[in-house]
Amino acid sequence: MIKPFNGRQLWYALLVVVILLGFHSHDVLATEKGTPIAFQAEVSKMLDILVNSLYTNRQVFLRELISNGSDALSKIRMVYLKSRKEPVNASGDEPTMDIRIHFNEEMKQLIIQDGGVGMTEEELDKNLGSLGSSGTRSFLEKIQNASKDSSNNLIGQFGVGFYSVFLVGDRVSVASKSDDSDVQYVWESSGDGKYFLYEDPRGNTLGRGTEIVIDLKPDALEFLKPDFIKEVIQQYSEFIDYPIYVAEVVEVEKPSPSTNTTEDSENETTEENEEKKVEEDEEKEVEKIREVRWTHANTNKPIWTRPLGNVTDDEYIDFYQATFKDSKQPIYYSHFKAEGEVDFDSILFIPHEDDLTSILEETESNSIKLYIRRVFITDEFRELLPRYFGFVKGVVDSNDLPLNVSRENLQENRILRVIRKKLVRKIFSMINDIATHEENFKKYTNTTDAAKAESPERRGTKKLEKPMYSHFWEKFGLNIRYGIINDAVNRGRLSKLLRFKSSQSENEFISLQTYVDRMKKDQKGIYFLTGDSIERIKQSPVLQDALDRKYEVLYMTDAVDEYFVRHMTDFAGKKLLNLVHNEVRMGDVDEDRRAIAKKRTEMYSDFLTHLSTFLEPGEVSKVILTHRHTTEAFIVSSNQHHITARMSNIIRSQAIGLDREIPKVRRVVEVNYRHPLVNELYQRFIIDKDDEMAKDIAWVLYEIASMRAEFPVSNISMHAKRIDRLLRGGADIGLDEELLPEDDDKYLEIVKEERAALAAKKNETQATAKKKMVDEPPTTEEESSKPSLKVEVKEENSEDNEDL
Repeated sequence: MIKPFNGRQLWYALLVVVILLGFHSHDVLATEKGTPIAFQAEVSKMLDILVNSLYTNRQVFLRELISNGSDALSKIRMVYLKSRKEPVNASGDEPTMDIRIHFNEEMKQLIIQDGGVGMTEEELDKNLGSLGSSGTRSFLEKIQNASKDSSNNLIGQFGVGFYSVFLVGDRVSVASKSDDSDVQYVWESSGDGKYFLYEDPRGNTLGRGTEIVIDLKPDALEFLKPDFIKEVIQQYSEFIDYPIYVAEVVEVEKPSPSTNTTEDSENETTEENEEKKVEEDEEKEVEKIREVRWTHANTNKPIWTRPLGNVTDDEYIDFYQATFKDSKQPIYYSHFKAEGEVDFDSILFIPHEDDLTSILEETESNSIKLYIRRVFITDEFRELLPRYFGFVKGVVDSNDLPLNVSRENLQENRILRVIRKKLVRKIFSMINDIATHEENFKKYTNTTDAAKAESPERRGTKKLEKPMYSHFWEKFGLNIRYGIINDAVNRGRLSKLLRFKSSQSENEFISLQTYVDRMKKDQKGIYFLTGDSIERIKQSPVLQDALDRKYEVLYMTDAVDEYFVRHMTDFAGKKLLNLVHNEVRMGDVDEDRRAIAKKRTEMYSDFLTHLSTFLEPGEVSKVILTHRHTTEAFIVSSNQHHITARMSNIIRSQAIGLDREIPKVRRVVEVNYRHPLVNELYQRFIIDKDDEMAKDIAWVLYEIASMRAEFPVSNISMHAKRIDRLLRGGADIGLDEELLPEDDDKYLEIVKEERAALAAKKNETQATAKKKMVDEPPTTEEESSKPSLKVEVKEENSEDNEDL
């Protein structure tokens, strides 16, 4: 017996018929549509602007329509809180509180339906007949006692978003049924400057809500594919408050009813029954039927809207890995709700590592996903975070931004600037949490205050199990230094995040504050050196002075360090001093020492002046006596008002292939008056200022010191010749002494003798073998026992001969 359909089953059955038969809701006679109505507010002129300028990605039309449906559902939910009704359609079905999307492949139509508040004839005309009219805003005026949160959830600009359908549709019809009207009406337009508004000839098919039918353009047929629609929903509308269902027509196999009875089988044995059942199964006809299945496309709910204490650590991590396609867990996260001038929900994540594209490439960062009322807007702009914080991932969901707003307006939006400011403040707080935990861990672990080494537990914040700031610095230290270069406003906060290794801490990073806390009383500032590596820095001749005086020196090994120290000149009132600058002095100098230094300089004045006349005057700015403790004869340093040698090399490497002028580097030659070679030069030049050997010694000392300071040697050939001359002099070999004559004849006689000896030995060996064969011939048995060897030689050029 066939059971009768109930109301809901009948509704679904009718929907299947509609989908399978290709019912076209637009097919209404022109006489039934009435007279076309011209758009208000010059909509026909504005459509081109909206389609071509406001939305650069036409997939957003679906986002806009789903958002409108969500708004309509929110409206009816609020209305029914005060006065609930139970509307039904002509078939007796109640509308559902969801959004449903289905397709008419034959007519190439996309259909979007919601069970929301719907619109009357007047509301259709007002909301869709004029651009910029806001049905939602008008509706809010009717809500007198609604709470602030509920009201904010309804803010939108329906008119602008709706017209995005013409990105993909040639013709659009909107059927809508409101509780305030007994009639269901249709609004229809082809976007050509006019529209029709008429009573739906189908009658009340909705009960309540809105149905949008879009005749797709030929190049938009991808929107007929359920899988593609679900992808768009998951990208833009995954966190809408209401369920979104997508219809999928599938073929299923349904066995035809069996015509056999069981009466005959009662007298048969079990074995016979089994055999007969197998035969019957093989003979059964399988009928294929098509049915509609509704797939729930937005099953994930936005965890950022949940109370902080109601989300587990695993849920945060799963959300991060799924949303940002990262297999690793984040170092840290923070879930917070900002209130005040602007309200928004957000979750920020600091990832385990970064690919540096957020800094090194001139592209928009897609690390922050912006939602407005849980509708995804974009992740392709930089305005939410400064570029140096581009490694931070997260979501921001605000109720205070208008939903339908262009990207250009987002960039100039005041609310967005407020959100940015709060996000930056939160990120600084997160990084400080990681840094503080590592410092406390080192300080209190294995002490009586070991509890202080643990990360505090706070709702919505990851609990740190082990120190992670050193790892953070290795992965994102470059970002922090770029921030110091580019963000003067936050430079002070960024400087507290810096970490370096030093002469007293080669295996662990230290902060600038730690360095300052252990500075010597007579120390003039924060001493540092830059280089490709710590090992390279430790070879610097200027480091010896600081180590001898027991001063700590920071090791800066990244190329960007040369840039950022030019922007950040001090920390906590202490100047950052690069030891390669000759002006840097260590320790206190009393009056006596200054007087002594002055007299010494006067004594060596002529000597220093003479050196400056021939040691690359175009490259060397001055020659002075060094004030450093050093065992080197010469040290080549830089002037603090000019770039360093390392900086020059970095610029030069970056300018390869570019028409770019390299800034001039002015060298300072520091002469160690205590060195024996310097004293020798001094004595020689007193006697003869044109002493060639003395000049060669001075040149080689200068060039070696330049290379150690990473300055290039301008003339390698001359450098080699000077060394050759000095080596000759040291070995007492005259400069005019020529090369020795060729000695081929001597070695030729030796070669001939060796060849003759080898030939004689070979002849002797052969003669001995022949004599043995004559004196001791083989016996008959020995001959017969030996295997015969036949060699067949082929005359033709066969493959065998070729191999042989």
